[in-house]
Amino acid sequence: MNHDVAALETPSGKGAGDENFPVGSFLIPRELRPHVAVFYAYARAIDDIADNPALGSAAKLTRLDAFADALVNGSRDPALTKAEALRLSLAERKITPKHGLDLISAFKQDAVKHEYESWAELLDYCDRSASPVGRFLLDLHGEHSSLYPFSDALCNALQVINHLQDCAKDYRDMKRVYLPQAWLRGESANSDFLLQPTLSPRLRRVLDRALERVETLLVEARRLPRNLIHGRLAAETAVIVAIAERLTARLRVEDPIATRVELGKFEAARTALGGLIRLWT
Repeated sequence: MNHDVAALETPSGKGAGDENFPVGSFLIPRELRPHVAVFYAYARAIDDIADNPALGSAAKLTRLDAFADALVNGSRDPALTKAEALRLSLAERKITPKHGLDLISAFKQDAVKHEYESWAELLDYCDRSASPVGRFLLDLHGEHSSLYPFSDALCNALQVINHLQDCAKDYRDMKRVYLPQAWLRGESANSDFLLQPTLSPRLRRVLDRALERVETLLVEARRLPRNLIHGRLAAETAVIVAIAERLTARLRVEDPIATRVELGKFEAARTALGGLIRLWT
């Protein structure tokens, strides 16, 4: 049975411009950009389903399962065009559908799970919600899978940074908390601290602990650009690493509860240039 697109997708209005990293930028070879756009459209569609507060868990799981089935088996349902487009794109480039299925797994988890007990539990989620993006880009460029760990470190760092940027909003809108509950308890804090107008000293210590782990991930991530074969992908990655480092530094001294910590256009451009200079020198 075919569905209207609206029967499955729940667009949030977010686009590539809302991400912390450039999507399909000019640094990606022109012939690969359509494949990046197809992957991003698929990821955006399933993420929007998981994040829609108007849908119950069962409805989210049903819709996400439909995307997964279409990605593996194909579908002529117009409501699943984005999954079918990715299936064809992956087949053309001889890339495994596992990256797309891992995203489904993570977003299905978002539909039913709202807290994470430990850092290890959070990273397991990031391994399926963030790492597949980097692995897809490596495969798309024909890079070696031995670089996956460095890519995973970068993608997971970006994911945690995004969680910290949106920590108050995620809890207020969806009751999701990505800060480890064990860390909160260790500071005699709880999730409701995220509803305060400003960052309390207790919650500041929890965020700083998360940022320490992000900084450790970024040490590994810095190894990625200089080990890539493709110069343009190396440049793209160097830019993303620099942006992640700058956001981490900003989060160290600013209050993401009082206001979202993000880079303006000028700061982002300057940071990107710095990343390229570091790569080239």
